[in-house]
Amino acid sequence: MIIAIDGPAGAGKSTVARLLAKRLGLLYIDTGAMYRALTLKVLREGIDIKDTQRIINIATKIAINLSQDNNGSLRVFMDGCDVTQDIRRPEITRYVSDIAKIKEVREAMLVWQRRLGSEGNGSVMDGRDIGTVVFPEAEKKFYLDADFNERVRRRYKELRDLGQDVTIEDVAEDLRNRDTIDSTRDVAPLRKAKDAIYLDTTNMGIEEVVEEVLKYIER
Repeated sequence: MIIAIDGPAGAGKSTVARLLAKRLGLLYIDTGAMYRALTLKVLREGIDIKDTQRIINIATKIAINLSQDNNGSLRVFMDGCDVTQDIRRPEITRYVSDIAKIKEVREAMLVWQRRLGSEGNGSVMDGRDIGTVVFPEAEKKFYLDADFNERVRRRYKELRDLGQDVTIEDVAEDLRNRDTIDSTRDVAPLRKAKDAIYLDTTNMGIEEVVEEVLKYIER
Protein backbone atom coordinates (compact mmCIF):
# COMPACT_ATOMS: atom_id res chain seq x y z
CA MET A 1 0.00 0.00 0.00
CA ILE A 2 1.15 3.50 -0.82
CA ILE A 3 -0.31 6.40 1.14
CA ALA A 4 0.30 9.88 -0.30
CA ILE A 5 0.14 12.94 1.93
CA ASP A 6 0.51 16.37 0.33
CA GLY A 7 0.16 19.92 1.57
CA PRO A 8 1.99 23.18 2.23
CA ALA A 9 4.84 23.67 4.71
CA GLY A 10 3.73 23.67 8.33
CA ALA A 11 0.49 21.77 7.78
CA GLY A 12 1.79 18.86 9.88
CA LYS A 13 2.12 16.36 7.07
CA SER A 14 5.63 15.12 7.92
CA THR A 15 4.82 14.40 11.57
CA VAL A 16 1.49 12.81 10.65
CA ALA A 17 3.10 10.69 7.92
CA ARG A 18 5.84 9.49 10.28
CA LEU A 19 3.39 8.49 13.03
CA LEU A 20 1.03 6.93 10.52
CA ALA A 21 3.82 4.83 9.03
CA LYS A 22 4.79 3.62 12.49
CA ARG A 23 1.21 2.65 13.31
CA LEU A 24 0.80 0.76 10.04
CA GLY A 25 4.27 -0.78 9.92
CA LEU A 26 5.13 0.93 6.64
CA LEU A 27 8.21 2.82 5.46
CA TYR A 28 8.06 6.57 5.97
CA ILE A 29 9.48 8.70 3.15
CA ASP A 30 9.89 12.46 3.53
CA THR A 31 10.44 13.70 -0.03
CA GLY A 32 11.07 17.21 1.24
CA ALA A 33 14.07 15.89 3.15
CA MET A 34 15.47 14.58 -0.14
CA TYR A 35 15.31 18.04 -1.73
CA ARG A 36 16.85 19.48 1.42
CA ALA A 37 19.75 17.03 1.18
CA LEU A 38 20.37 18.10 -2.40
CA THR A 39 20.22 21.77 -1.38
CA LEU A 40 22.76 21.11 1.37
CA LYS A 41 25.17 19.56 -1.12
CA VAL A 42 24.74 22.48 -3.53
CA LEU A 43 25.52 25.00 -0.79
CA ARG A 44 28.44 22.99 0.58
CA GLU A 45 30.04 22.95 -2.85
CA GLY A 46 29.63 26.71 -3.14
CA ILE A 47 27.45 26.53 -6.24
CA ASP A 48 25.48 29.63 -7.16
CA ILE A 49 21.78 28.99 -6.63
CA LYS A 50 21.16 30.33 -10.15
CA ASP A 51 23.65 27.93 -11.77
CA THR A 52 20.94 25.54 -12.92
CA GLN A 53 23.15 23.23 -14.97
CA ARG A 54 25.60 22.50 -12.14
CA ILE A 55 22.69 21.87 -9.78
CA ILE A 56 21.18 19.42 -12.28
CA ASN A 57 24.51 17.63 -12.58
CA ILE A 58 24.63 17.15 -8.81
CA ALA A 59 21.01 15.96 -8.71
CA THR A 60 21.78 13.19 -11.21
CA LYS A 61 24.77 11.92 -9.21
CA ILE A 62 23.83 12.39 -5.57
CA ALA A 63 22.95 9.32 -3.48
CA ILE A 64 20.16 9.89 -0.97
CA ASN A 65 18.96 7.20 1.41
CA LEU A 66 16.46 7.21 4.25
CA SER A 67 16.19 4.99 7.31
CA GLN A 68 14.04 4.89 10.41
CA ASP A 69 15.05 4.61 14.06
CA ASN A 70 13.18 2.25 16.37
CA ASN A 71 11.01 5.17 17.47
CA GLY A 72 10.07 5.93 13.87
CA SER A 73 12.30 9.01 13.50
CA LEU A 74 13.70 9.52 10.02
CA ARG A 75 17.44 9.58 9.34
CA VAL A 76 18.63 11.16 6.10
CA PHE A 77 21.90 10.13 4.44
CA MET A 78 23.58 12.04 1.63
CA ASP A 79 26.41 10.22 -0.14
CA GLY A 80 26.70 7.96 2.90
CA CYS A 81 26.80 10.75 5.52
CA ASP A 82 24.07 11.39 8.08
CA VAL A 83 22.75 14.91 7.40
CA THR A 84 19.50 14.65 9.38
CA GLN A 85 20.20 17.75 11.46
CA ASP A 86 22.08 19.76 8.83
CA ILE A 87 19.21 19.80 6.35
CA ARG A 88 16.99 21.68 8.83
CA ARG A 89 19.21 24.75 8.99
CA PRO A 90 17.65 28.12 7.97
CA GLU A 91 19.79 28.52 4.86
CA ILE A 92 18.50 25.19 3.54
CA THR A 93 14.91 26.28 4.10
CA ARG A 94 15.66 29.55 2.32
CA TYR A 95 16.82 27.92 -0.93
CA VAL A 96 15.19 24.49 -1.12
CA SER A 97 12.10 25.67 -3.04
CA ASP A 98 14.26 27.42 -5.64
CA ILE A 99 16.12 24.18 -6.30
CA ALA A 100 13.03 21.99 -6.13
CA LYS A 101 11.31 23.94 -8.90
CA ILE A 102 13.94 22.97 -11.50
CA LYS A 103 12.39 20.49 -13.94
CA GLU A 104 15.44 18.24 -14.33
CA VAL A 105 16.00 18.19 -10.58
CA ARG A 106 12.47 16.96 -9.98
CA GLU A 107 12.92 14.31 -12.65
CA ALA A 108 16.09 13.06 -10.93
CA MET A 109 14.43 13.02 -7.49
CA LEU A 110 11.38 11.29 -8.93
CA VAL A 111 13.49 8.23 -9.75
CA TRP A 112 14.69 7.98 -6.13
CA GLN A 113 11.22 8.60 -4.70
CA ARG A 114 9.53 5.92 -6.77
CA ARG A 115 12.31 3.44 -6.06
CA LEU A 116 12.11 3.98 -2.30
CA GLY A 117 8.33 4.13 -2.24
CA SER A 118 7.94 0.80 -4.03
CA GLU A 119 10.19 -1.15 -1.68
CA GLY A 120 8.90 -3.53 0.96
CA ASN A 121 5.26 -3.78 1.99
CA GLY A 122 4.50 -0.18 1.11
CA SER A 123 5.11 3.34 2.31
CA VAL A 124 3.68 6.57 3.62
CA MET A 125 5.12 9.37 1.53
CA ASP A 126 4.67 13.08 2.11
CA GLY A 127 5.50 16.06 -0.08
CA ARG A 128 3.80 18.46 -2.45
CA ASP A 129 3.23 16.35 -5.56
CA ILE A 130 2.99 12.79 -4.27
CA GLY A 131 -0.65 12.20 -5.14
CA THR A 132 -0.46 14.13 -8.41
CA VAL A 133 2.94 13.16 -9.89
CA VAL A 134 5.08 10.74 -7.87
CA PHE A 135 2.39 8.16 -7.12
CA PRO A 136 -0.86 9.22 -8.81
CA GLU A 137 -1.98 5.59 -8.44
CA ALA A 138 -1.55 5.62 -4.64
CA GLU A 139 -4.29 3.67 -2.86
CA LYS A 140 -4.93 6.47 -0.35
CA LYS A 141 -4.36 10.20 -0.85
CA PHE A 142 -4.64 13.03 1.64
CA TYR A 143 -4.12 16.77 1.46
CA LEU A 144 -3.36 18.42 4.80
CA ASP A 145 -3.76 22.15 5.17
CA ALA A 146 -3.92 24.75 7.95
CA ASP A 147 -4.35 28.47 8.46
CA PHE A 148 -1.19 30.41 7.49
CA ASN A 149 -0.62 31.85 10.97
CA GLU A 150 -0.99 28.41 12.51
CA ARG A 151 1.52 26.98 10.05
CA VAL A 152 3.96 29.75 10.95
CA ARG A 153 3.50 29.03 14.65
CA ARG A 154 4.15 25.31 14.17
CA ARG A 155 7.24 25.81 12.05
CA TYR A 156 8.61 28.42 14.46
CA LYS A 157 8.20 26.00 17.38
CA GLU A 158 9.81 23.20 15.40
CA LEU A 159 12.88 25.30 14.57
CA ARG A 160 13.20 26.65 18.11
CA ASP A 161 13.00 23.10 19.47
CA LEU A 162 15.91 22.26 17.17
CA GLY A 163 17.88 25.07 18.79
CA GLN A 164 17.75 27.46 15.85
CA ASP A 165 17.81 31.18 16.56
CA VAL A 166 14.97 32.38 14.34
CA THR A 167 12.24 34.97 14.71
CA ILE A 168 8.61 34.37 13.95
CA GLU A 169 8.86 37.12 11.32
CA ASP A 170 11.67 35.20 9.58
CA VAL A 171 9.59 32.03 9.58
CA ALA A 172 6.54 33.85 8.20
CA GLU A 173 8.58 35.33 5.35
CA ASP A 174 10.13 31.96 4.50
CA LEU A 175 6.76 30.20 4.48
CA ARG A 176 5.18 32.93 2.36
CA ASN A 177 7.98 32.65 -0.19
CA ARG A 178 7.81 28.87 -0.24
CA ASP A 179 4.04 28.89 -0.68
CA THR A 180 4.39 31.19 -3.67
CA ILE A 181 7.17 29.19 -5.33
CA ASP A 182 5.59 25.79 -4.62
CA SER A 183 2.16 26.73 -5.94
CA THR A 184 3.26 28.67 -9.03
CA ARG A 185 6.21 26.66 -10.36
CA ASP A 186 5.80 25.26 -13.86
CA VAL A 187 6.73 21.68 -12.93
CA ALA A 188 4.62 19.67 -10.45
CA PRO A 189 3.18 22.61 -8.53
CA LEU A 190 1.55 22.11 -5.15
CA ARG A 191 -1.97 20.90 -5.89
CA LYS A 192 -4.61 18.77 -4.22
CA ALA A 193 -5.15 15.58 -6.20
CA LYS A 194 -8.76 15.29 -7.37
CA ASP A 195 -9.26 12.08 -5.40
CA ALA A 196 -7.39 13.23 -2.26
CA ILE A 197 -9.18 13.69 1.06
CA TYR A 198 -8.82 17.27 2.31
CA LEU A 199 -8.18 17.82 6.03
CA ASP A 200 -7.93 21.24 7.67
CA THR A 201 -5.65 20.65 10.65
CA THR A 202 -5.72 24.22 12.03
CA ASN A 203 -7.58 23.27 15.22
CA MET A 204 -6.44 19.67 15.44
CA GLY A 205 -3.66 18.06 17.41
CA ILE A 206 -1.27 15.65 15.71
CA GLU A 207 -2.86 12.55 17.24
CA GLU A 208 -6.30 13.78 16.19
CA VAL A 209 -5.12 14.10 12.60
CA VAL A 210 -3.51 10.64 12.66
CA GLU A 211 -6.71 9.09 13.99
CA GLU A 212 -8.79 10.88 11.35
CA VAL A 213 -6.52 9.64 8.57
CA LEU A 214 -6.67 6.09 9.95
CA LYS A 215 -10.46 6.20 9.90
CA TYR A 216 -10.43 6.97 6.19
CA ILE A 217 -7.85 4.25 5.52
CA GLU A 218 -9.84 1.63 7.45
CA ARG A 219 -12.98 2.49 5.49
